[in-house]
Amino acid sequence: MTPWPGPLHWAEQDPDRPAWIFDGRTFSYGQLAELAIRGARLLRRLGLRTGDGIAVLSPNHPFSPAVHWAAQLAGLYYTPLSVQFQRAEVQHILGDCDADALVLHGSQRDKADGAPQRIVLDIDAWPELVAGEPATLPEDAAEGAEMLYSSGTTGRPKGVRAARPGAPLNTVSALFQRRVALHDIGRDTVYLSTAPLYHSAPLRYVNMVQRCGGTCVIMPRFDAEASLALIERHRITHSQWVPTMFVRLLRLPEQTRRRYDLASHRLAVHAAAPCPPDIKRAMLDWWGPIVHEYYSGTEGNGQTAIGPDDWLAHPGSVGRPVIGDVHIVGDDGRELPAGETGRVFFSGGPRFEYYKDPEKTAGAYDQRGWSTLGDVGYKDADGFLYLTDRASHMIISGGVNIYPREVEDVLIGHPAVRDAAVFGIPDAEFGEQVKAAVEVSEPVTADALIAWCRARLAHLKCPRSIDFHDALPRHQTGKLYKEELKRPYWGDAR
Repeated sequence: MTPWPGPLHWAEQDPDRPAWIFDGRTFSYGQLAELAIRGARLLRRLGLRTGDGIAVLSPNHPFSPAVHWAAQLAGLYYTPLSVQFQRAEVQHILGDCDADALVLHGSQRDKADGAPQRIVLDIDAWPELVAGEPATLPEDAAEGAEMLYSSGTTGRPKGVRAARPGAPLNTVSALFQRRVALHDIGRDTVYLSTAPLYHSAPLRYVNMVQRCGGTCVIMPRFDAEASLALIERHRITHSQWVPTMFVRLLRLPEQTRRRYDLASHRLAVHAAAPCPPDIKRAMLDWWGPIVHEYYSGTEGNGQTAIGPDDWLAHPGSVGRPVIGDVHIVGDDGRELPAGETGRVFFSGGPRFEYYKDPEKTAGAYDQRGWSTLGDVGYKDADGFLYLTDRASHMIISGGVNIYPREVEDVLIGHPAVRDAAVFGIPDAEFGEQVKAAVEVSEPVTADALIAWCRARLAHLKCPRSIDFHDALPRHQTGKLYKEELKRPYWGDAR
């Protein structure tokens, strides 16, 4: 762990400097320090001590950063919950995470009724709640830690603990320092946060920028044209996206895309879900060589990264490791050579545990201590990693392994398709057959989409049938809830 200035330092040095901007409202570092320090005092007065937990159930909100930093200064586990979770999922997490306090937005109250938290606070009232507290740090102030839950796209959301609370204030990990250097974050950074702060990547990026004294422009919700307007208005230097956002940006009319001055924009990073190569190439053609990508997970057990030049030389890759080392492992546990597909493992990165689930934690590690997120892929001769899919998504039809991502990338290339998901459904002869579900922007027939695929892929990989949806069940962070699409065909059989 290494000392780092942190937001309280910047509040002393330049209290009027913008710490974050939300829907036209600007909050300075001086305001951040006051709301966070008084908030930490409130949490102490309510009985929370270092190592206790706070849960937050709210959409992006003007006071989201203040609540996060209050928990951070009080040395608490911080557990944000997705507002896309339904009541059963919310109740599971609130019962599982052992948080003592819940900070709640009124729109989510019905989901949280009956939860075990003894303290419930209204995020809308945060300034009033903390106003009477001392404006000095608690004597036992310490760094908090995230306790994040997975998106629940492959089963029940899982709590992830990597770091533990209690480190001296303003100490940061080697992982933090590598990310700062990788994306050139500094005091001049103006970061556009396009995604919900209950997801790990946006939360960590806002934390990182504010530790470095930069400014965060936080969108209440993503809108393609609005994001371009914010880049122009605030002279955004850095931004973060998921591939579905790129698709929506590229679907804007040409005159709309050209309307905004994006000259300040020097680094756009994307992650969270695979990006179809044609979409990535189109973004590079539009924005120039500023589009960077990384692969990691909530578990934080390793990371790869790739810049625009390397991606053009290795299209489709998610890069080479910047944290830990990458190994491709076969079903027999043997490490595979370049070009062969297997499960992706990291070694040498931070360890993690799934809270209250030692069996699942043990299942993420092999006998060598290498850990996996369940993704499948391969490395090329230069050591660049390519993700094929998740192991749980693979379709086995007539004994042949079919990876849905390859088919999804082809479907999303059709001009009428806004989003696509591919999965297996029961087949009496072959075990499984390939099914696609699509969201379209203009009329198109299933036969036309199947023909589009058959002209570009081996026919055995192509959908036999296609379902049309008004909107696919996709998390705001870009991850797809395929189990919802599979359930009508498999029921509880899987």
